[in-house]
Amino acid sequence: MLLVLGLVCLAQLGCGFRLRGVVEIPAELNPVYIQAAGNSPVRAALVDQLAGGDVVLAATAGEANLILRILSESRYSQVVAVDSGGRVLAYELHYLVSYDAVTPDGVQKVPGQSLDLIRNFDNPDVEVLGKQLEEALIYQDFARDAADRILMRLRVTLF
Repeated sequence: MLLVLGLVCLAQLGCGFRLRGVVEIPAELNPVYIQAAGNSPVRAALVDQLAGGDVVLAATAGEANLILRILSESRYSQVVAVDSGGRVLAYELHYLVSYDAVTPDGVQKVPGQSLDLIRNFDNPDVEVLGKQLEEALIYQDFARDAADRILMRLRVTLF
Protein backbone atom coordinates (compact mmCIF):
# COMPACT_ATOMS: atom_id res chain seq x y z
CA MET A 1 0.00 0.00 0.00
CA LEU A 2 2.82 2.41 0.86
CA LEU A 3 4.53 1.59 -2.43
CA VAL A 4 1.40 2.49 -4.40
CA LEU A 5 0.98 5.73 -2.46
CA GLY A 6 4.63 6.60 -3.08
CA LEU A 7 4.26 5.94 -6.81
CA VAL A 8 1.18 8.15 -6.99
CA CYS A 9 3.06 10.98 -5.24
CA LEU A 10 6.01 10.63 -7.61
CA ALA A 11 3.71 10.65 -10.63
CA GLN A 12 2.06 13.87 -9.43
CA LEU A 13 5.41 15.54 -8.87
CA GLY A 14 6.64 14.48 -12.28
CA CYS A 15 3.60 15.75 -14.17
CA GLY A 16 3.75 19.28 -12.75
CA PHE A 17 0.67 18.91 -10.54
CA ARG A 18 0.34 21.73 -8.03
CA LEU A 19 -2.30 22.38 -5.43
CA ARG A 20 -4.65 25.13 -6.51
CA GLY A 21 -3.57 27.49 -3.72
CA VAL A 22 0.10 27.45 -4.71
CA VAL A 23 1.05 30.69 -6.47
CA GLU A 24 4.36 31.13 -8.22
CA ILE A 25 5.98 34.06 -9.91
CA PRO A 26 9.56 34.37 -11.13
CA ALA A 27 11.99 34.99 -8.26
CA GLU A 28 13.30 38.19 -9.86
CA LEU A 29 9.80 39.73 -9.61
CA ASN A 30 9.49 39.19 -5.85
CA PRO A 31 8.39 41.13 -3.81
CA VAL A 32 5.00 42.12 -5.24
CA TYR A 33 2.96 45.19 -4.35
CA ILE A 34 -0.81 45.13 -4.86
CA GLN A 35 -2.08 48.59 -5.73
CA ALA A 36 -5.82 49.07 -5.34
CA ALA A 37 -8.39 51.21 -3.61
CA GLY A 38 -8.19 50.90 0.17
CA ASN A 39 -11.42 48.96 0.53
CA SER A 40 -10.90 46.71 -2.50
CA PRO A 41 -12.41 43.24 -1.96
CA VAL A 42 -10.21 41.84 -4.73
CA ARG A 43 -7.06 43.20 -3.07
CA ALA A 44 -8.09 41.61 0.24
CA ALA A 45 -8.72 38.28 -1.53
CA LEU A 46 -5.34 38.49 -3.30
CA VAL A 47 -3.54 39.13 -0.01
CA ASP A 48 -5.37 36.17 1.58
CA GLN A 49 -4.43 33.85 -1.29
CA LEU A 50 -0.79 34.93 -1.28
CA ALA A 51 -0.37 34.65 2.50
CA GLY A 52 1.88 31.82 3.51
CA GLY A 53 3.18 31.20 0.01
CA ASP A 54 6.43 31.93 -1.76
CA VAL A 55 5.27 35.32 -3.04
CA VAL A 56 6.44 38.13 -0.78
CA LEU A 57 4.17 41.17 -0.47
CA ALA A 58 5.85 44.58 -0.39
CA ALA A 59 4.55 47.30 1.91
CA THR A 60 5.10 50.04 -0.69
CA ALA A 61 5.44 50.22 -4.47
CA GLY A 62 9.04 51.43 -4.04
CA GLU A 63 10.05 48.16 -2.37
CA ALA A 64 8.45 45.97 -5.06
CA ASN A 65 9.83 44.37 -8.21
CA LEU A 66 6.32 43.90 -9.60
CA ILE A 67 3.25 46.08 -9.06
CA LEU A 68 -0.10 44.39 -9.59
CA ARG A 69 -2.56 47.22 -10.20
CA ILE A 70 -6.28 46.72 -9.72
CA LEU A 71 -7.38 49.50 -12.05
CA SER A 72 -11.11 49.29 -11.44
CA GLU A 73 -13.77 47.23 -9.73
CA SER A 74 -17.46 47.64 -10.28
CA ARG A 75 -20.62 45.68 -9.87
CA TYR A 76 -24.09 45.96 -11.22
CA SER A 77 -27.24 43.94 -11.67
CA GLN A 78 -29.54 43.49 -14.61
CA VAL A 79 -33.14 42.26 -14.57
CA VAL A 80 -33.51 38.98 -16.49
CA ALA A 81 -37.01 37.82 -15.51
CA VAL A 82 -40.24 39.45 -14.40
CA ASP A 83 -43.65 37.99 -13.63
CA SER A 84 -46.96 39.04 -15.17
CA GLY A 85 -47.37 41.71 -12.47
CA GLY A 86 -44.03 43.32 -13.30
CA ARG A 87 -42.23 42.07 -10.17
CA VAL A 88 -38.62 41.10 -10.64
CA LEU A 89 -38.04 37.34 -10.33
CA ALA A 90 -34.36 37.12 -11.24
CA TYR A 91 -31.31 39.31 -11.69
CA GLU A 92 -28.01 38.76 -13.43
CA LEU A 93 -25.22 40.00 -11.14
CA HIS A 94 -22.00 41.29 -12.74
CA TYR A 95 -18.61 41.95 -11.16
CA LEU A 96 -16.12 43.74 -13.39
CA VAL A 97 -12.41 43.92 -12.56
CA SER A 98 -9.64 45.51 -14.65
CA TYR A 99 -5.98 45.00 -13.81
CA ASP A 100 -2.43 45.00 -15.13
CA ALA A 101 1.08 44.44 -13.78
CA VAL A 102 4.11 46.68 -14.22
CA THR A 103 7.62 46.97 -12.89
CA PRO A 104 8.49 50.02 -10.74
CA ASP A 105 10.10 51.68 -13.77
CA GLY A 106 6.88 51.32 -15.78
CA VAL A 107 7.65 48.30 -17.97
CA GLN A 108 4.40 46.45 -18.57
CA LYS A 109 4.69 42.77 -17.59
CA VAL A 110 1.00 41.94 -17.91
CA PRO A 111 -1.08 44.07 -20.28
CA GLY A 112 -4.37 45.49 -19.08
CA GLN A 113 -7.03 42.80 -18.83
CA SER A 114 -10.62 42.66 -17.66
CA LEU A 115 -12.78 40.07 -15.98
CA ASP A 116 -16.58 40.07 -16.09
CA LEU A 117 -17.94 37.55 -13.63
CA ILE A 118 -21.65 36.78 -13.97
CA ARG A 119 -24.12 34.88 -11.83
CA ASN A 120 -27.91 34.58 -11.83
CA PHE A 121 -29.72 35.55 -8.65
CA ASP A 122 -33.34 34.56 -7.98
CA ASN A 123 -35.40 37.19 -6.22
CA PRO A 124 -38.67 35.93 -4.72
CA ASP A 125 -40.67 38.43 -2.67
CA VAL A 126 -40.15 36.44 0.52
CA GLU A 127 -37.08 36.44 2.77
CA VAL A 128 -35.92 39.91 1.72
CA LEU A 129 -33.21 40.14 4.40
CA GLY A 130 -31.92 36.69 3.55
CA LYS A 131 -31.71 37.62 -0.12
CA GLN A 132 -29.72 40.76 0.70
CA LEU A 133 -27.25 38.65 2.67
CA GLU A 134 -27.09 36.11 -0.16
CA GLU A 135 -26.32 38.87 -2.66
CA ALA A 136 -23.52 40.19 -0.43
CA LEU A 137 -22.06 36.67 -0.17
CA ILE A 138 -22.18 36.28 -3.95
CA TYR A 139 -20.17 39.48 -4.36
CA GLN A 140 -17.62 38.21 -1.80
CA ASP A 141 -17.41 35.02 -3.85
CA PHE A 142 -16.87 37.13 -6.96
CA ALA A 143 -13.90 38.88 -5.31
CA ARG A 144 -12.27 35.54 -4.37
CA ASP A 145 -12.91 34.14 -7.84
CA ALA A 146 -11.49 37.28 -9.48
CA ALA A 147 -8.36 37.06 -7.31
CA ASP A 148 -7.93 33.40 -8.23
CA ARG A 149 -8.28 34.14 -11.95
CA ILE A 150 -5.88 37.08 -11.75
CA LEU A 151 -3.23 34.92 -10.06
CA MET A 152 -3.67 32.14 -12.64
CA ARG A 153 -3.29 34.64 -15.48
CA LEU A 154 -0.23 36.17 -13.82
CA ARG A 155 1.39 32.78 -13.55
CA VAL A 156 0.71 31.98 -17.19
CA THR A 157 1.86 35.38 -18.46
CA LEU A 158 5.01 35.71 -16.34
CA PHE A 159 6.44 32.24 -17.00
